[in-house]
Amino acid sequence: MANTILIIDDEVKLRTLLAKMLSLEGFEVLQAGDGKTGLKKLELQNIDIVLCDVKLPDEHGVELAKSIKQKYPASEIILMTAYGNIPDSVQAIKNGAFDYITKGDDNYKIIPLLYRALEKVKLAKRVQQLEKQLDNKYALNSILGCSKSIQLAIEAARKVAQTDATVLLTGETGTGKEVFAQAIHQAGKRKNSNFIAVNCSAFSKELLENELFGHKAGAFTGAIKDTKGIFEEANDGTIFLDEIGEMPLDLQAKLLRVIETGELLKVGDNNITRVNVRLIAATNRDLKKEINAGRFREDLFYRISVFQIQLPSLRERIDDIALLANHFLQYFSEKTNKKITGIDPAYIQLLQKHSWKGNIRELKNIIERSVILTENNILEPASLPVDFYQVSDLETGNKPAASLALAAVEKAHIQKVLQYTGGNKTETARLLNIALTTLYRKIEEYNIPGSVA
Repeated sequence: MANTILIIDDEVKLRTLLAKMLSLEGFEVLQAGDGKTGLKKLELQNIDIVLCDVKLPDEHGVELAKSIKQKYPASEIILMTAYGNIPDSVQAIKNGAFDYITKGDDNYKIIPLLYRALEKVKLAKRVQQLEKQLDNKYALNSILGCSKSIQLAIEAARKVAQTDATVLLTGETGTGKEVFAQAIHQAGKRKNSNFIAVNCSAFSKELLENELFGHKAGAFTGAIKDTKGIFEEANDGTIFLDEIGEMPLDLQAKLLRVIETGELLKVGDNNITRVNVRLIAATNRDLKKEINAGRFREDLFYRISVFQIQLPSLRERIDDIALLANHFLQYFSEKTNKKITGIDPAYIQLLQKHSWKGNIRELKNIIERSVILTENNILEPASLPVDFYQVSDLETGNKPAASLALAAVEKAHIQKVLQYTGGNKTETARLLNIALTTLYRKIEEYNIPGSVA
């Protein structure tokens, strides 16, 4: 598809000559004799570059550039004038023009200039495409599930997204709390600013304080320069504090001050830093029990739970399991370049009977490993990892054929995953959902050769 240029100029001979020259360069060229006609053509067709005269019968080109840029920000505008002057050129650039050239003197510049403008247009279109993909990925509509429980949660998220209210997401591990937090941010008025997530359980008290609030140079050994915390990095955006129930009490007090006043003190600083952020928090703990036990501040609880959304466990969403499984199947089939076209109903039935203590995260892991293990073009009960059956045996008392000779099956399973990862033990442990030390023990126990750290 040819790149499109619109020439707006009332001098017919010059316009025709330019159009012929640009057509020979491979551009699709449209023409207009005045600003009004040019704007109509912009409404009807996607224009990459507008080549516009400054002196038009109905409008000044510098002002027209401003109007075009406001309505069509991805298009670039090059202004042409017979008599260049500095004030016009300065105002043209302020109004969003890509460049300002003098007719006749700068003719040799036009073609290289157009190609430079075109590169900028392509970059802008790519950014728009990525932003659209981001919107689609984190849109509330992209959250999968038809069950009543998940639809109620989605509707609640949709209502609160347009506000700046603090949100507390509660639910078991693996229910999708960060997905909801991202979707709330993306549906809100802060979507064009940063979304930063931090897991409060992943840091010691000192490191978490530094991560959240930053520090001044000299605050501690090794602090050689001022460093921003995530509250500053996320200014005008959204902070997602996962596992907030794990936050130490004295940091809870500091967080409360930021929520109430928008003010924070960096580690080692005496001067206040002001921030404006939206806070979304999440926990799998019962915070009211934590309050009674003296491990969580009651005043902080009421500040972070202005709006609560309880995310349902996968056990409460049995009807969604087939939908989620097929979604993950498509993703991992593409990732592994395997042509797996469907799922055996018997496989789905086994998934629906499972307890899913790890919820959606666990289901995703099971589907990924099933895709790795299967030799067929559909997922069937034999594709399920051996530990899935082991858990099922303990929960239901059933002894399916695939769970017999567990040691031999487990050894074969580990070998197959090691083969898939190229012998990478760290990635293998992740896929098997076990500790790296456990994997090493199993490799030694089963005398499995040929792997790397």
